[in-house]
Amino acid sequence: MSRLGLLLPAYNEEKNIQAVIKEAKKFLPADEILVVDDGSLDRTSELASKMKVKVLRHEKNLGKGEALKTGFKYFLTKPIDFVIVIDTDMQYRPRDAWIILEALENKKGDFISGFRIPADMPYANRAGNFIWRTLFNLLFGAKLKDISCGLIGLDRMALKKIKNVGGGYIIESSMFVDCVKGKLKIHQVPVKVYYGKRKIGKFARMFFGVLFFILNEGIKYRLEK
Repeated sequence: MSRLGLLLPAYNEEKNIQAVIKEAKKFLPADEILVVDDGSLDRTSELASKMKVKVLRHEKNLGKGEALKTGFKYFLTKPIDFVIVIDTDMQYRPRDAWIILEALENKKGDFISGFRIPADMPYANRAGNFIWRTLFNLLFGAKLKDISCGLIGLDRMALKKIKNVGGGYIIESSMFVDCVKGKLKIHQVPVKVYYGKRKIGKFARMFFGVLFFILNEGIKYRLEK
């Protein structure tokens, strides 16, 4: 029987953290749930601890990428076969993560990523993802359907090989780069996404940040081959 760990990175999520943990316990057969509080200024750690889960806290905000690194290192010290990462802002829901676990258990891949249905995405996100994934696939010889979905699952091999987790907006694309370089098998499954209000200025920074990262890493990858 495979053992599952859930990694919940969180920053100032006192409004959502208990609901996310409660839903995770109800819908996923996790052997251990880990909340990595990335230097929250609110009661995130306190409220998570009341739910009787493991909580690790960064003294200051380092970014989601560092929270994931902390979580990966922790689970490598435990007898865990698979880890599923679920954001705590409710953009992705624990109740929908069963499809990630199913793919891991059926050995569909070492790194399982969700892909969002284009019709469910705002136009700007849909266009950005199309450009990013097209460029990534061209430079890295991949066949990705989505380059920036935050709902992911990893087997133990992926936990060991994915080390260069970027910060900011390049978290998922940096993990895909490690997957390609580490010859990990990537598999993607359709997932639901729940969008809140989006800020145009923030999206512009995200778009160009991810675009530059893919171009830079992709060109280096092609030159090294």
